[in-house]
Amino acid sequence: MALSLFAAFWGVSVLFVITPGADWAYAISAGINGRMVAPAVAGLLCGHLIATLIVAAGVGSFIANVPSVMSALTLAGAAYLLWLGIGLLRQPSLPVAWQGGETRSSARWALKGLCISGLNPKVFLLFMALLPQFTDPQGAWPLPLQMAMLGLIHVGSCAVVYLLVGYGASLVLKTRPRAALRVSQISGVLMMVIALLLFIERLF
Repeated sequence: MALSLFAAFWGVSVLFVITPGADWAYAISAGINGRMVAPAVAGLLCGHLIATLIVAAGVGSFIANVPSVMSALTLAGAAYLLWLGIGLLRQPSLPVAWQGGETRSSARWALKGLCISGLNPKVFLLFMALLPQFTDPQGAWPLPLQMAMLGLIHVGSCAVVYLLVGYGASLVLKTRPRAALRVSQISGVLMMVIALLLFIERLF
């Protein structure tokens, strides 16, 4: 597989990753909430990795071609984002001091991140639309392996950007509780807006 294909895909991937969305909102919320950036981002990355493997295995095409499955996935993802957004509005993330014994809390942040990216139908559709365009049918690698490698490049881009966003939010807002409150509320509203757009898109 030509290096130019990897480079071209990486450029397109970065453009998508740096576009703020639900993942950004969640990473910012984790950054405000102390040392939860790493587990939250790990969860988000696991969701993208699962989507990559599903598309590379060919299951993604089946999901996309069955309207009922896509509808269920979209509605489940939208409902989860709506629930998280309402939760952030009711209990915004605020800067907190790190305390021991928060393993359960870290696992909860990771699981939420996994659900946010794993239940996002846009991730599947993005991979199904992009990955085949950057593969080489005549290459020495099988197409599923090529798509898996491209997906790993995307996951790597996500890791860098989301960690920067999360830790950046932590550094900037750590000593600004009022600003952190507003940013957390904005993140909640953003999640709710994305959820409503998904609902509207699926209904109409």
